[in-house]
Amino acid sequence: MSSNRRTLVILGASGDLTARLLLPGLGQLLASQPDLQIDLIGVGGVPMTDAVWRRRVTSSFKAGAASGARLTALIASSRYFEADATNPDELEKIFAACTGIPALYFALPPAVTEKVCATLSKMKLPSGLVLALEKPFGTDLPSARALNRLLATFIPERQVHRVDHFLGKSTVLNILGLRFANRLFEQSWNASNIERVEISYDESLGLEGRAGYYDHAGALIDMIQSHLLQVLAAIAMEPPSTLDSDDLRGAMAQALRATRIWQGKAAAGSRRARYTAGTIDGKKLGAYLKEPGVDAARGTETLAELVLSVDNWRWAGVPFVLRSGKALEDSRKDIVITFRPVPHLPTGMTGTSVPTQLRISLDPHMMHLDLNINGEGDPFSLDNVTLSATFADSTMGAYGEVLEGILRGDPTLSVRGDVAEECWRIVTPVLAAWHRDAVAMETYPAGSAGPRSWKRLPIG
Repeated sequence: MSSNRRTLVILGASGDLTARLLLPGLGQLLASQPDLQIDLIGVGGVPMTDAVWRRRVTSSFKAGAASGARLTALIASSRYFEADATNPDELEKIFAACTGIPALYFALPPAVTEKVCATLSKMKLPSGLVLALEKPFGTDLPSARALNRLLATFIPERQVHRVDHFLGKSTVLNILGLRFANRLFEQSWNASNIERVEISYDESLGLEGRAGYYDHAGALIDMIQSHLLQVLAAIAMEPPSTLDSDDLRGAMAQALRATRIWQGKAAAGSRRARYTAGTIDGKKLGAYLKEPGVDAARGTETLAELVLSVDNWRWAGVPFVLRSGKALEDSRKDIVITFRPVPHLPTGMTGTSVPTQLRISLDPHMMHLDLNINGEGDPFSLDNVTLSATFADSTMGAYGEVLEGILRGDPTLSVRGDVAEECWRIVTPVLAAWHRDAVAMETYPAGSAGPRSWKRLPIG
């Protein structure tokens, strides 16, 4: 088995994640990184010939706008195994087919992932084996801890990649570059100058046939517990010494260890809602509870909002508001940093002085800085202007960035085990409060901005 060659083994290869995200990302990666030596094996429970599998790979590569002789050769050599990945004998056959160091990508439900890991823990494994696990990492804090303890019995933490595509290089490095390469911001990046931080990921899309997963997760677990807490960590962390995986992930873990629900009151610092029938972009959308596969007894929310505090010297007293939802009026995906007002305006300076805001758009990747300046005509009157800039896009999509780390053995952009546990710890009191109905389930029409009663959460 070559020490330079990698074999990407996708468990769950017949699923939507593989076709829609993984394979297009792999195609983009190989088209932009000619030094990578990669083989591809698909594994699934659905019968499929090698020829059918190769046609699927070809179609996904085309969807990712990736082509070339290297990709053609990869497709021609790719194989598909119909196998039960929880069976050690079948896993042995898959490892034997690998010509390079295997990287197992778990495009599987969490419960199946745990069973496969339990099987791996009892096997003799190929040297250098890498595991790539899709979120959610566990289904609650105890299960996340149990999974991490199991993984630690048979594989080093550095060879475990917990995949969060929000940590694609362009997202994280844009935030880090803006913060740490500009004295203007880093000097004022603290509670003395910042009043409030808001991280939002609102979608106009509805359930889109994902009831099998989403109805068990909801907006809080699907987006806030995983993705948005990672963004919070990048915003709130102390400057790392380097961008090495230990330094960067250690700084993010430190920020999350200091994070908790605002004033420890889950009932007051959180709210939830579910969409009813409505209209989005002229198209009618039925109520969430009428979607196929939805069980009303689960009480799943489609819009969630939390207020968190980062209890350390830098951020004491600053609310971090995290919000995500589906079937909303606008697709808002951004970070808004609201700076405190100046302590005093000179007498005679008129007009509206609005708070300075830095808005970082996650899609598209842009930044906007709102400033108060002298207005046109009257030099003593204030006007508000916006300075905008576009961040450079990566040559690859988020999954291409993630796969590069996996296939090069660099865990910098993966979620470390202790970070996964901290994310569950932060939301556990909120989930408990919601389970006992201490927070009412409100409703909003699809295509609206949310419940009419929702203003800013009171923060005292």
